[in-house]
Amino acid sequence: MEEALDELASGPDRELLVHGDHRLTARQFHCLVHRMAHALAARGATRGATVTLLSGNLPETIAARYAANLAGCKVNHLYNKLSAEVQSAIVEDVETQLLIVDPRYADRAAEITGHTRIPHVLVLGESKRELGQNLLALAAEQPAEPFTARARPDGICTIRHTGGTTGHPKGIVTTFEQVSRMSRMATAVRPEAEETPRQLACTTLAHAAGMLADVVIRAGGTVVLHDDFDAGEVLATIERERITRLFLLPPLLYQLLDHPDSEHRDLSSLRGLTYGGCQASPTRIADAVRRLGPVLVQFYGQNEAGGISVLTADDHDPDRPERLRSAGKVLPNVSVAVRDTVGRDLPVGELGEICVRSAGTMTGYWKQPRLTADVLRDGWLHTGDIGFLDVDGYLTVVDRLKDMIVVVGGHVYTTELEDLLNSHPKVRQSAVYGVRDADRMEQVHAAVVPAPGATVTAEELRAAVREQRGAMYEPAHITFLDALPLTDAGKPDKKLLRKRTERHN
Repeated sequence: MEEALDELASGPDRELLVHGDHRLTARQFHCLVHRMAHALAARGATRGATVTLLSGNLPETIAARYAANLAGCKVNHLYNKLSAEVQSAIVEDVETQLLIVDPRYADRAAEITGHTRIPHVLVLGESKRELGQNLLALAAEQPAEPFTARARPDGICTIRHTGGTTGHPKGIVTTFEQVSRMSRMATAVRPEAEETPRQLACTTLAHAAGMLADVVIRAGGTVVLHDDFDAGEVLATIERERITRLFLLPPLLYQLLDHPDSEHRDLSSLRGLTYGGCQASPTRIADAVRRLGPVLVQFYGQNEAGGISVLTADDHDPDRPERLRSAGKVLPNVSVAVRDTVGRDLPVGELGEICVRSAGTMTGYWKQPRLTADVLRDGWLHTGDIGFLDVDGYLTVVDRLKDMIVVVGGHVYTTELEDLLNSHPKVRQSAVYGVRDADRMEQVHAAVVPAPGATVTAEELRAAVREQRGAMYEPAHITFLDALPLTDAGKPDKKLLRKRTERHN
C-alpha cells in the first residue's frame, strides 16, 4: 500500500478517481488517505486491529482501505448483497474493532450493530441515522503530514471472504507482502498500445474490481467508479471517459453484448477487457471477439490461490472454440499440477483436481485450521476445480468439485452442459446445477434465459442435449427465466437457484 501511495507523487495533479461528478486528483487522494489514517489511529485503530468496510464503490471507500492498511490494520470488505444475518456473522467472526459505513448503507449498518457489538463505527459522510462520527470530518481536522506506516510484511492485510455461492463465506487471509508482490506482478502486465490506463470499475470493490483498481492506481492511471453494473451506463461511460480497461464476469459481458446500444457506442478506446470469476461460454466469447476486436483476456484465479493462468488476446480466435474453452497458459512463477483423489500427478489430457503453488497463495482461512490443512497440503493449494492440461500447456477448467453432479452412470460437468445449451440458437444464457430428489439422488436442473424474441421449449432443449451428449446429460427439469440471479460479484447464483427449486419441490 505504501508503494502505491508513493506512485501518486509522480503525477500529483493527474485525475485519479472519478465517481459521477466527483473527481479526485492524486494529490487530493494522497492527502485524504493520510488524514484518514491519523483519524483512525486516534480512534484506536492499532496495528493488527480489524477494520470492516460496509460500503459501495466510492472514492472514499478506497481511501479508507488504504488508510486502514497504512495504520497496520487488516481490512475486511463486506459484499453488500449478503443478508444482514450473514454480514453480522462475518463482522463478529473477523473480530471487527472498527466498522466504516457508506451513508447509503446506514439502515443495514443499524441492523448489523443491533446484532453485533462493535467498539467503533465511523461513517463516510453525513448519515440519516445516528451511527457514529463522520470520518471525513474527523480526517479534515487531522494534520496533513504523512502518516508513518505501521504495516509489517508478515502482517495480515486483508481477510477477503468467498461469495458464499457454495456454502457459508470463508475468510481468506493474505499478508501485506503477498499483496505487494501480486500487485507488482499485475502492474507489469498491461495491454499493448496503452499509455495511461483508464479503468471502469462497475462491479463491487470488495471483489476483483478493488484489486484491479490498485493495479491501475499503481500504474499511474485513472479509475472511474460505478455504483453497480448497468450495461447501458457502462457503454456510455466507455465512450465518454475513453475507458481502456474493463473487468466483467461472463454473465455481465453477455449483458453488455446484448444491449441495443452496444452497436452504436464508440468502444474504440478499449485495450483490454478482462473476464473471469466463473465459466464462460465459448460461443458467447467468440461473439464478443467479433464485436469488440482483439481486446479480450481471460483471467483464471482464486482468492485462495491468486492468479493462475491467462488466455491472452492473441489466443482468442473465434474459429477455435476448443481454445476459448481453456483458461490459457499458466502464469510465470506459478506451478500447476493436476492430481487424482490420492494426490498423484496425472498425465496430460487427464481430468483431475487443479493444484497450485505460488507466492500468491493465501496464508489460510481465518480461524479455520482444519479447513486450511485440508486445502493447503505440502505447499500446494487444492483449488477444488476439476480440469486438465493439454500438450501445448493450456489449462482447461471443467467444473467445480462441488458443482459436479453425480448421476446414475457417471458425472455431469455443469460447464459442459452450459456450453452446449448456450450454443443453441434460441438460448442466450444458462446455469446448470444439481438438486437431490426424495431418494437423495442428484438430478440435473437447468435455468435458461431464452434469446430475445425466441420461443423454445424444454423438450426441444432436452432433445438437443440427448443428441449431442447422450441421455445422462439430459436435464430432468428446465426453468425459463428472464435473467439469471447473480451474486454480489456477478456470478450466477446457483445456491439461490437450488434453494428456489428445493422450495418448490
